[in-house]
Amino acid sequence: MTAIPRITTLILALAFLLPANLVSARQLVDQAGRTVEVPDRPQRVIALAPSIVEVVYELGRQDLLKGATQYSTEPPAARSLPRVGSYVRLDLEKIVALEPDLCLAIKDGNPLPTVNRLVELGIPVYVVDPRSIEGVMEMISRLGEVLGADAGARELVSGLHRRVARVRERLAGTTARPSVFFQIDAAPIVSAGRGTFIDELITLAGGRNLAATDGAGGYLKFSWEDVLRFAPEVVIVASMAGGYSEDQLKTGWRQWPQVPAVKNGRLYVLSADLVDRPTPRLIDGLEAFAGFIHPELFGNDTSQ
Repeated sequence: MTAIPRITTLILALAFLLPANLVSARQLVDQAGRTVEVPDRPQRVIALAPSIVEVVYELGRQDLLKGATQYSTEPPAARSLPRVGSYVRLDLEKIVALEPDLCLAIKDGNPLPTVNRLVELGIPVYVVDPRSIEGVMEMISRLGEVLGADAGARELVSGLHRRVARVRERLAGTTARPSVFFQIDAAPIVSAGRGTFIDELITLAGGRNLAATDGAGGYLKFSWEDVLRFAPEVVIVASMAGGYSEDQLKTGWRQWPQVPAVKNGRLYVLSADLVDRPTPRLIDGLEAFAGFIHPELFGNDTSQ
């Protein structure tokens, strides 16, 4: 007698569970434009990206989470959730074993073949695709609808909009747009061009993103010759990979005292946690950027 592979057994078991879960369901259009049939009241949710985990906690629906991906470390309570691989290398068997009635995926990162396989197995997959600050707000609203947390989502989004509006109001009286260079980690010199959250944050905070000067998009590598030519008035460094001290992140810049940002003490280190994921913390990042770029308006005195 041939043994049935474990993954097949899990899929067969799931097939018996799904009809009960989907007796009461509704059709929603996700942020990727897909029509998805999701449970009216999901009970077993797996978040396939760390950013989604954070938003679910912000919405107060962490009780629904039964699994998450590697590096889902915020808030700290999320660290105890079962892991289903990394968001770019999902473990299909582990996902199926957790018997989800809904998976929450992110378009920019989750592999499409795995998402399609989950759908083939009868597991609803709702996809988010935040590409801007407004896109993050929309993601929060949509997840609030999916998870039965509409009121919490409205309150959260309203608060974030108010904070963005306060930044805009303070900047309304100035035409100054200091030049800004944002560096990711100590080496190599990588920055964020057009179409990135960093570019949007710098612009919203009243700065001019030097990495986007030539219209280039995405994440770009630069040389010190490029940096000296840019002559940034403000430099912000954040360690996305981690492992660098504040002093290490500043060391490379201190060898160039002729750079205006270095000469004038406008070299800043920012916690990467505020800008490396599409979550409400991006607004914390915006407020920090505004303080670095326009300390005369925001009362920030943390230059070093």
